[in-house]
Amino acid sequence: MKIFIICSKAFYQDARPIVKVLEEKGHQVTVPNSFDHPSLESEMWRAGKDVHSKFKKEMLLQSEQIISNMDAVLCLNFEKDGKPNYIGGATFLELYEAFMKRKKIFLWNDIPEGMLFDEISAFQPVIISGNLDVINHE
Repeated sequence: MKIFIICSKAFYQDARPIVKVLEEKGHQVTVPNSFDHPSLESEMWRAGKDVHSKFKKEMLLQSEQIISNMDAVLCLNFEKDGKPNYIGGATFLELYEAFMKRKKIFLWNDIPEGMLFDEISAFQPVIISGNLDVINHE
């Protein structure tokens, strides 16, 4: 299966062993944009609002293209800043893109409570509860 990992950049280090296991299971894994340069967005902010806005636009367009070529997305939604099962704005947009393109959606943890709960529920993600074997059976 071709899987795109989506998550907050705060989780990139946590993603590395997950990517390795998925690849060992024979999946083709694509890591998040700027995975190997997690401070890139902060650098774009320091360069100015217009530079950051252009960067963010390019990242979202790049995600759209990547998702088009995937079978599924795996959203790594860990705790961030005391918020359980965190899904940020860009990750939500990637989930929506995957939904609109009829891709399989896997969530590492439960859907976070909050204002986007209903929308994410409507995407009908498969909650894997940290069990990567579930992906092999979908």
